[in-house]
Amino acid sequence: MPKINSPVELEDFRKTILSRKDPHKPCVAICAGAACQAIGNDELIRAFEEEIKKRSLEHQVDLRATGCHGFCEKGPHVVLYPEEIAYLEVRPKDVPEIVSQTVLGKKVIDRLVYTDPGTGERAVHLSEIPFYRKQKRLLLGDNTRIDPKRIEDYLALGGYSALAKALFEMTPQQVLEEIKKADLRGRGGGGFPAGLKWETTRNAPGDEKYVIVNAHEGEPGAYMDRAIFTGNPHLVLEGLILGAYAIGAHQGFIYTRHDSLRLRDHIDRALEQAREYGFLGEHILGSDFTFHVEVHLDVGIFVSGESSALMRSIEGKNPEPRPKYIRTSVSGVWNRPSNLNNVETWANVPQIIRKGSDWYSGIGTERSKGTKMISLSGHIVNTGVVEVPFGTTLREIVYDIGGGIPHGKKLKALHFGGAMGGSIPESLIDTPLDFDALSRAGAPLGAGALLVMDEDTNMVEAVRFFLEFLTNESCGKCVPCREGIRQLLKILARIRDGKGKKTDIALLEEIAEVMGAASLCALGKTACDPLKSSLRYFREEYEAKLQP
Repeated sequence: MPKINSPVELEDFRKTILSRKDPHKPCVAICAGAACQAIGNDELIRAFEEEIKKRSLEHQVDLRATGCHGFCEKGPHVVLYPEEIAYLEVRPKDVPEIVSQTVLGKKVIDRLVYTDPGTGERAVHLSEIPFYRKQKRLLLGDNTRIDPKRIEDYLALGGYSALAKALFEMTPQQVLEEIKKADLRGRGGGGFPAGLKWETTRNAPGDEKYVIVNAHEGEPGAYMDRAIFTGNPHLVLEGLILGAYAIGAHQGFIYTRHDSLRLRDHIDRALEQAREYGFLGEHILGSDFTFHVEVHLDVGIFVSGESSALMRSIEGKNPEPRPKYIRTSVSGVWNRPSNLNNVETWANVPQIIRKGSDWYSGIGTERSKGTKMISLSGHIVNTGVVEVPFGTTLREIVYDIGGGIPHGKKLKALHFGGAMGGSIPESLIDTPLDFDALSRAGAPLGAGALLVMDEDTNMVEAVRFFLEFLTNESCGKCVPCREGIRQLLKILARIRDGKGKKTDIALLEEIAEVMGAASLCALGKTACDPLKSSLRYFREEYEAKLQP
């Protein structure tokens, strides 16, 4: 395929792709997300390949290994098009029957569709399953329709039309203003307005600027970014190119995990295809804009996902954080202005440019716009990746989507933000999903990992678990973090064992205050957040363990 050199050529090629697609041709979409991969979807894919070949159906049936479908609890998933029949917990032994009965015979296999455990009601199509009903899957919705290794699938669904619009109908400043007007807030943890962050880098002195995708996602229980990047890599890449155009950057970096070979393969393939088709490199789509992207791998430690540590890693140095008074938006990689956003943030950009900020700002709450991806785990019936509009209550996420607490137990706490997050009690279950509301409650949204804890959870032990993770992952550069976490662990172990002193709670709070004020980076500053929220809502569990 020669390079596409104009928006007209792009639309002509898109029409050509669509003209070659038979809407009535059967297609088997198999979830190849991380969770399904872990329980044997590779064997399932091979079983479909062999069965289709055995029946000489290679030209009559399409087979698509896709990204995550979201409903991890019931994987491996298979969605059969054009009927959009959803089968759950599919095994290789089910494949011959699926091909003969559903692909060829157009009959539904009852035992493979979702059945409500309470009512016995069956759900044949994906949208009918309770897990999906209240979701708004703007970022994840195309995962079942895209083979992440084929750029043509992304183009068929309108891919890179936002880039063409920006390059030929908008100035860089107009793209920036559209992001600001949409009030897109960063999904990586802090919720800082992306447009203001972009503007800081754009206005910073210096001719060379960088844009970066943080695809590290080392937070325990977080797998939202991987769900997007492994399923629809061009969505993230298009967002990055749009950001580079708005900021005035000609070099970008993708910083991702060294231990996810499938993710790396999809990223490398997407970059290669984007260069081949003219979406990366010199004179993108025939415009004057030039942009290149490099991939860098982490070194296997949690702190390397911190912004300044990540940038040092890109430079080839140890991933140690720098003091926060140094703003990476002004002085980042090689001391040049560098804009860093996570995968989910970049993935929102194409839809804002394509559909407009007014459309986007109509979704969500007053100060939290759009949708948010949540990874549900813990004591919950339905684990998986969820995407809902901001403003959805935690009750809806836990009970309507998550199916509630298993084994008839009661909900005790909800923990957002992973090891540096916070826990809130069941009494706050009607809190809306909102950056500011959750922050006020003491459980900042973070990247979106939601850990559900039932009535049997020991909150002292839960906090000790988070701190133990962080003490192993701290870079050790600054004393408040390195020694503070160790001392907290000693005190918590004493309390857990029933040997706590009356002064221990005050000592915990004093150490937490010092760490928050004196640590160099976000790891040390927020390492005590699980402790602080736990003491705020579950102090009696600590006091019960103190010696008289």
